[in-house]
Amino acid sequence: QALATAAAQAQAIAEAQAAAARAQMLAQVNTPDGSRAYARDLAASQYGWGDGEFRCLDSLWMKESGWNYLAYNDGSGATGIPQSLPGSKMATFGDDWQTNAATQIAWGLDYIAKVYGSPCSAWGHSQATNWY
Repeated sequence: QALATAAAQAQAIAEAQAAAARAQMLAQVNTPDGSRAYARDLAASQYGWGDGEFRCLDSLWMKESGWNYLAYNDGSGATGIPQSLPGSKMATFGDDWQTNAATQIAWGLDYIAKVYGSPCSAWGHSQATNWY
């Protein structure tokens, strides 16, 4: 009985620590600087995009949302850092798309890869048409 109680307490402590770590990561990534750092790492590790592509991504998402995961365009309804239209498309990467910049970034990088091939291509399109 005592052994089971100790194991349950250890499990509860581990779960609480994991939840605290997730909350800390979310708090960091939900800032403009944290979002940039997360996007730079994900773009490199997931897509092989280096600093040149990241500069284009930074310009693109600075123009679109200022790296604000709460950004909302009243005119179009575009939402979040990548300005997804509609924002609910980002739910394919997580139910927390409205509150988690990491989910928005993951969706946005995937969108750019599929539609434009790279952030610099997306940025070039945005510069030419004022949308991407």
